[in-house]
Amino acid sequence: MNVKVFDDTASLGKAAAGQAATAIRRVVQDLGRARIIAATGASQFEFPDALTREPEIDWQRVEVFHLDEYIGLPFTHAASFRKYLLERLIRKTAIKQYHLLDGDSNPEAAVHRMGEELKAAPIDVAFVGIGENGHLAFNDPPADFKTEEPYLVVDLDEACRDQQVGEGWFAGVSEVPRRAISMSVRQILKAKEIIAVVPDARKAQAVKSCVEGEITPLAPVSIVRR
Repeated sequence: MNVKVFDDTASLGKAAAGQAATAIRRVVQDLGRARIIAATGASQFEFPDALTREPEIDWQRVEVFHLDEYIGLPFTHAASFRKYLLERLIRKTAIKQYHLLDGDSNPEAAVHRMGEELKAAPIDVAFVGIGENGHLAFNDPPADFKTEEPYLVVDLDEACRDQQVGEGWFAGVSEVPRRAISMSVRQILKAKEIIAVVPDARKAQAVKSCVEGEITPLAPVSIVRR
């Protein structure tokens, strides 16, 4: 694991985008296509903005998978991760192959359908963030480190829901959905390369637990050291 520290979010986003673009170009050249996992959230704003401006990426050969999504939140809501990916990545690049999680009608069916799509071939690059409580995707502590299921229906803990309010996505915690669909920890770890973009002092303790603390489900992102 390589840890890189930057002075501001713009520098972080640009550097991460450069690393991501290099990885995507390499895989497309070697294999003819690249399969990627894309994260969302306020911490990722600068990263997709910089990535979509990187030159010479053949986005028509890139297939994108969704990391997580709320259950019961309409697509039109500002906090919808489907909306986020469409506006900040897919439409800007004209990506044709993308898979978005639908948590509105039948979450269990979405989990099964997306899981089958995901398992069809290896993931080349995963873009992730880290939650204030150390979550990886929506795998809040204590996270399930054992399941081999690609996607899970999970309950969101209070710290996670508070974070969404603090980032301005919801007016109060009562508005934040209590359940979500999340890619599993073990599925994320199957990616050939993982790029974690984690700005802001509010996440310093989570990063510390990731790189220095015990590898434990109570600090879900610590598992990336394996």
